[in-house]
Amino acid sequence: MLTLSGVGKRYSTGDRALTDIELTLPKGQVMALIGPSGAGKSTLIRCVNRLVEPTQGSIRLEDTELTKLSGHKLRHARRSMGMIFQEYALVDRLTVMENVLSGQLGYVGFWRSFLRRYPQEAVVEAFRLLERVGLTHAIDKRADALSGGQRQRVGIARALLQSPKLLLVDEPTASLDPKTSRQIMRLIRELCAERELGAIINIHDVALAQQFADRIVGLRAGEIVFDGHPGELTGEMLTTIYGEEDWDTTPEPMDDEASDDTPSNASYLRETATMAAGSAR
Repeated sequence: MLTLSGVGKRYSTGDRALTDIELTLPKGQVMALIGPSGAGKSTLIRCVNRLVEPTQGSIRLEDTELTKLSGHKLRHARRSMGMIFQEYALVDRLTVMENVLSGQLGYVGFWRSFLRRYPQEAVVEAFRLLERVGLTHAIDKRADALSGGQRQRVGIARALLQSPKLLLVDEPTASLDPKTSRQIMRLIRELCAERELGAIINIHDVALAQQFADRIVGLRAGEIVFDGHPGELTGEMLTTIYGEEDWDTTPEPMDDEASDDTPSNASYLRETATMAAGSAR
């Protein structure tokens, strides 16, 4: 579905952020990008949707060569790529519903969005998405009255309202506590499975990546040094990605099955608990 071939990024200062990135993301796969700060994770995600311009290489989403697009064609292509931001990127003075509906900006244009003139089918879908992410009770709340986990759920619903083919997720748990982080990662994974969405998630928490991703790609100094199944991420490989550390000392994941903040999915919880136990061994 998404193919990166020889992608590189060099800034005007001469610093190289990415070097010859080769990746293929199949439909429905959840890929986690891990690596130390400055490894190029955020740059890679932003090169895909052209928020950062790659200086070399090819990026194809299905049959569309993204690196050759500009103007209207680029804006049209970005509809297919839902972006979920670390700092949520919500408008604080707007309600939850208004923030979610802003995901239609690429379809209805600035003025219709500014005047809140959205198609009825978009409003219906926004209600449905807010129910799915557990926020029907907060539809009329201003965004600045929400908790971090609730704000991230709004961001997820907004991205999905675009009806994307691909999710680009930049540090979705960086500002969240451990319990809420697990809930958000579980929600993203479930939604990708339900909609057959591919996702690239830039994440610092290796344990969360191992538990919720189908595949892990490790970056170091702008280069891919690991690409494989979460179970293949050994202590030796973590040393290659991050440097020397006692990687065998891993805290047990906390139990959040009794949470009242997320729609439950008992079978999935059992599955991920088993995965976590396997990782701990």
